Amino acid sequence: MSIDDNQQAREAVLARVRAALGRTGPDDEARAAAHAYIAARRQGPRPAMPADLVQRFVERARDMSSTVERVASFDDVPAAVARYLDAGSSLRSAIGWPAFAGLSWREHDIEFEARPATGDDAIGLTGCFCAIAETGTLVFVTGAATPSATFLLPDTHVAIVRADQIVSGMEEAFAHIRRECGTMPRAVNLVSGPSRTGDIEQTIVLGAHGPRRVHIILLDRAGSDSAHPARPCRADTRFR
Repeated sequence: MSIDDNQQAREAVLARVRAALGRTGPDDEARAAAHAYIAARRQGPRPAMPADLVQRFVERARDMSSTVERVASFDDVPAAVARYLDAGSSLRSAIGWPAFAGLSWREHDIEFEARPATGDDAIGLTGCFCAIAETGTLVFVTGAATPSATFLLPDTHVAIVRADQIVSGMEEAFAHIRRECGTMPRAVNLVSGPSRTGDIEQTIVLGAHGPRRVHIILLDRAGSDSAHPARPCRADTRFR
């Protein structure tokens, strides 16, 4: 179906709706009211959240079958990745986002490549745009330096999260995206633990449509503001 066909189909549907409502054309007042309602972004009832959002995020992430290790700073990431690999994998190579290329991987016998994942990569290393304490969810926005394939294709996804990236709920996460990016990016991905399905006999199977394992390395100490990039929408690359 062409774009013109889609437009004609849309107009036909709207014409039928207007006819059923007894209207003859677009209602500018109703359109303005709809836009005002959307812009207000009213929130419905929400659960109470604890003061310690970091601890809440850790608990909920573990509830979602992610594993979590807390470290002091960005420079501790290679050692933390090495500990994770030593505990359950013989692999010593990973691919990931360019933000991590300058870390001391060789000192920990890890081969790291800064590139998007292919179907053959076992371990993908990423940051995130922010994280949601209420649900233990990682939030990603698309960008050249933050390819989605890195957290979708490998069997193991290792995510680096700064403590100051954790927000209370989904409402704060999307407000943060609008504030930092100015407009919604091409895609926003929400990741809550390993990929899973219960389609077959209601038995949960991990790794059905993505990583079988999600390991979160939580940085307790945030990076300095002076190292933040000029484009704020790339908040997922801010670590130092």
